Amino acid sequence: MSALDEIRAARIGKLNDEGVEEAYPQSCARTHTLADLDQKFSSLHTKKVEVRAVGRVRTIRGHGGSIFFDFDDGTGAMQAYIQKHLVGEETFNLFENVVDIGDFLEVNGVPFFTKNREKTISVFSWRMLAKSIRPLPEKWHGLQDAEERFRQRPLDLLMNPVVRARFEARSKLLRSLRAFFEKEGFQEVETPMLQPIPGGALARPFITHHNALDADFYLRVAPELYLKRLLVGGLPRVFEIGKNFRNEGIDALHNPEFTELEAYAAFEDAQGFMTLIERLFEKATKEVTGKHIILFNGNEIVIKNGFRRMSFEEALARYALLPNFFEQSRDALVVAAKQMGVLIDKNASHGKIGDEIFRKVARPHLIPPTFITHHPLDISPLAKESKEKEGRLACPAGRAERFQLIIGGVELVNGYSELNDPLEQRERFEAQEKLRAGGEEEVTRLDENYLEALEYGMPPAAGLGIGVDRLVQLLTDTHNIKEVILFPTLRPR
Repeated sequence: MSALDEIRAARIGKLNDEGVEEAYPQSCARTHTLADLDQKFSSLHTKKVEVRAVGRVRTIRGHGGSIFFDFDDGTGAMQAYIQKHLVGEETFNLFENVVDIGDFLEVNGVPFFTKNREKTISVFSWRMLAKSIRPLPEKWHGLQDAEERFRQRPLDLLMNPVVRARFEARSKLLRSLRAFFEKEGFQEVETPMLQPIPGGALARPFITHHNALDADFYLRVAPELYLKRLLVGGLPRVFEIGKNFRNEGIDALHNPEFTELEAYAAFEDAQGFMTLIERLFEKATKEVTGKHIILFNGNEIVIKNGFRRMSFEEALARYALLPNFFEQSRDALVVAAKQMGVLIDKNASHGKIGDEIFRKVARPHLIPPTFITHHPLDISPLAKESKEKEGRLACPAGRAERFQLIIGGVELVNGYSELNDPLEQRERFEAQEKLRAGGEEEVTRLDENYLEALEYGMPPAAGLGIGVDRLVQLLTDTHNIKEVILFPTLRPR
């Protein structure tokens, strides 16, 4: 028998030996949460108000005929004190013989201050709410291995206040994002996660089979095409916060299941959405962290209005020493990528090669908030082609009216002016299908239902997607996406 098995057997044996019949009662009652009790403690103590509290035992300290123990209920923690002469020998001995660290208890008593002015509950009676038959890990010697922490997230949360604080920050962020978009007049909606055609992003999908319909479906890679159908349907401003699924590798910034916020607004464009993003990030950063200056990966970063802007081509020239990207031949780009140590798929398009070089070589240099604009059109099949004028000259062909927001070397937002010409969109889809036939797996599929919706007329619009998990990473100075997802994807044991 292992040491763990012996502990489990001993704890179960305690219940049997002491004749405890209800170790997991149906219900409990409390008059105050521990946070509420802490706030009102002085008044309750003065008036000698009897209180009933519940929580998990975290420490036990015996002193002859008395026992101090600390317990918490998720809202706060408090000390309790049980004395043999107050509760009686039988009740006291039962506590002493049965209660272990990790047990959930209900205690009834009155608040008082110890000689050291510690807030304490003097216990009149107690009962077991849930017996812990497996011991909690020691605070400093328990879950140290990161992989084990992810697999044992309940214990990770229980034993590590830093982890709990990180997920509290995540909740604050989600509330802030929702409040911002609602205030801006966006309607929150829900779109399908099971889709007959994967679309809305250049990504490899997960496939599943629906038995009743005898048809294959895909877990969505993005909600984009459904959200834009709603613009056709007369909903002018919509957003969705939900899960996307992409059958790709796992690293510090990628998890196959992740949370994204997507928003679309009629009669807007990419330029207007960049301004909206500046306001959103400034507001969310202040609400989550309490300030506009954050620390990420050793860098102090100011998150305030007025983010810098740089074209895709300019970024490659400045940081990858690759000038005139759009004039470079594909063969020349392949050579350049190889020299930089960037792996390129043999079927990668001109724009895809440039994007790989940008991500591996240029993007890590973009620490202050930076909008990268005018991406290659061939990797932006749902975006309008840029007609923006630079001085007296129109933007050269092949550039999309698109932007990405990079902070701390991490892509956080992707957005563009939406292509709403159904004929051109069909041509773009057909070009993507040719790439897929040539072996390129990360393409946008031709979606006849979406094209039909476009033919009814979609207003000029802008859209964006925000990687919520990555934004949590940024605001909590966390460098592995698994740390900000409660249950990240792990290799099965």
